[in-house]
Amino acid sequence: MITKRIIPCLDVKNGRVVKGTNFEGLHDVSSPVELAELYSSCGADELVFYDITASAEGRKLFTDVLTEVASKVFIPLTVGGGINTVEDFDRVLKCGADKVSVNSGAIRNPDLIKEAARLYGNQCVVISADIKRVDGEFRVFAKGGREDTGMEAISWIKRCVENGAGEVVVNSIDTDGVKQGFDLEMLKAVVDAVNVPVIASGGAGSMEDFRTLFNEIPDIDAGLAASIFHFREVEIPDLKKYLRENNINVRL
Repeated sequence: MITKRIIPCLDVKNGRVVKGTNFEGLHDVSSPVELAELYSSCGADELVFYDITASAEGRKLFTDVLTEVASKVFIPLTVGGGINTVEDFDRVLKCGADKVSVNSGAIRNPDLIKEAARLYGNQCVVISADIKRVDGEFRVFAKGGREDTGMEAISWIKRCVENGAGEVVVNSIDTDGVKQGFDLEMLKAVVDAVNVPVIASGGAGSMEDFRTLFNEIPDIDAGLAASIFHFREVEIPDLKKYLRENNINVRL
């Protein structure tokens, strides 16, 4: 039985962790280095670090903060934001990342995933898809959820996996920061479409939301959240104990 992963997410802007709702209304939370250390020591299975304005601002990801974060954590670290070339992959991996997450860069250049997978292996390449419902269709958004690409999301994700992405993070813009539960309809559609690990992101508001996620979609690999962990509304050790008591296999 595969162990389900619990993954905190650090959305970083100008060197600070921020959080909003539906990808808007960002406010300051904490130092990414302090939070990374906390999560690494308290039982998180992995950590995700997004430089959330790099793509929209047309710049490369800040590497000084990333290097410091990577030096403090002893769990797998996935990093994204402003990843547009294989050189960006190389730079981020040299800063200490284990996996590299790409979104807008792959939309601009779909061959980027293929090139990166060939150079660094499929396990290193993560497609992070920001998805929102538009006229009843799951639509891919770029530049931190600011730009509707017009592309249907499920077929886009399938194409990315066929090109070599070894993992998919599904960011539901509709449920982001709302804390009413994960977007089960969207997640089921993605899980049914691909044969690589899928991580659910957007909407966690309670321990029960994680239980529902893993029970309703047994093939989902991980649940990712930000604010409920950042603001200590849910403690990761408590969450894992709760899940284990509810017959969901997690690493304690």
